[in-house]
Amino acid sequence: MFRPLALFLGLRYTRAERSNRFISLISLISMVGLTLGVAVLITVLSVMNGFDRELKTRILGMVPQATVTSAEIIPDWKNLANEIKKDPEVHAVAPFIELQGMLTSNGQVAGIMVTGVEPEYEKNVSIINEHMVEGSIDTLKDGDFSIVLGESMVEALGLQVGDKVTLVLPEASPSPAGVIPRFKRFTLTGVFNISREVDNLVAFIPMGDAATLLRLPEGAQGIRMKLDNIFLAPQVAQRAAKINPQQLFPNDWTRTHGNLFGAIQMEKAMVGLLLFLIIIVAAFNIVSSLVMLVTDKKADIAILKTFGASPKLITQVFMVQGLVIGVIGTVAGTILGVILALTIGDLLGWVNQAFNLHLFDAYFINYLPTELRWLDVLIITSTSFLLSFLATIYPARRAANIQPAQTLRYE
Repeated sequence: MFRPLALFLGLRYTRAERSNRFISLISLISMVGLTLGVAVLITVLSVMNGFDRELKTRILGMVPQATVTSAEIIPDWKNLANEIKKDPEVHAVAPFIELQGMLTSNGQVAGIMVTGVEPEYEKNVSIINEHMVEGSIDTLKDGDFSIVLGESMVEALGLQVGDKVTLVLPEASPSPAGVIPRFKRFTLTGVFNISREVDNLVAFIPMGDAATLLRLPEGAQGIRMKLDNIFLAPQVAQRAAKINPQQLFPNDWTRTHGNLFGAIQMEKAMVGLLLFLIIIVAAFNIVSSLVMLVTDKKADIAILKTFGASPKLITQVFMVQGLVIGVIGTVAGTILGVILALTIGDLLGWVNQAFNLHLFDAYFINYLPTELRWLDVLIITSTSFLLSFLATIYPARRAANIQPAQTLRYE
């Protein structure tokens, strides 16, 4: 069967036994380095994409994406909510009252950020109802003094659904016995599991009960918004505040959690750059191996030229050999990287559980998230192919410039 001469010779040189085994070792190292570089880069970027997704869906699904608050209670918050909802970027709105305090139960004490909510509105702006382990946010009813807590907080306080927990406010109340802290007993009616950070920090109670605790009239402190595009949060919050600029103050997630999001983006860029250097080093190894191969095959090149081989043919022969290393390394790395990206979360989860290692305790989620993006895979593989091709140009041209007469004179 006919095959182009350059391809035939290039593949034959790739498979042929070399007089200098060190050249074969360098070629193998180049191929393995390229495989590992591509595989690790695909895997790590998939993990960083997973953290990015979890931040957007879990953390930003619970914290307010954009809010407007008032120094005084807003009695007609429904009218304000309807005005804000007219903004095309606003998907849903919900009223809230925020207060800080401490929870005590079974001798345990923990600080907490309590949000008074209206359940029918709240489940439209947060993901809490999707992550309830027990009970429901609909159990929060004014006057019942019920509370919904995160699973980590429930475990820390030794609670079960139906148990009583005491909320202590930092405000004091005068009494005949002196000044005593203000506190109220609540009944645990629901447990959610979103992330360690959120579970240990956030609690929900009925908005009416929150107003009662703070001795406020009926109403809301502010309106929180769920947006179609979270990156427009600053502008949306500013527009909402202009509905009543003397009374409303804008805020958004970029002020409260923007640093975390920025850190993940920076880590993704820096880790990607560092791992990309592995591919570059592998490409330089291809250059080294081909240069040594050209030196080793000088006599063969000279003989080919005496039989009429053109410089273009000689160039193509060694480019084929370099590209074989690049293609095998890149394809193998891509397959390995995709497999690792799809399975590393389950694999590390099994290791974490089997050996009780607590690998994820330092993160805002208790598992390793991954999200394989095929555009990333395409960019990585294309770049690897391109670097492999560029790595062949100098050695191939050097081979094409060999002079047969001078070379064969010393053979």
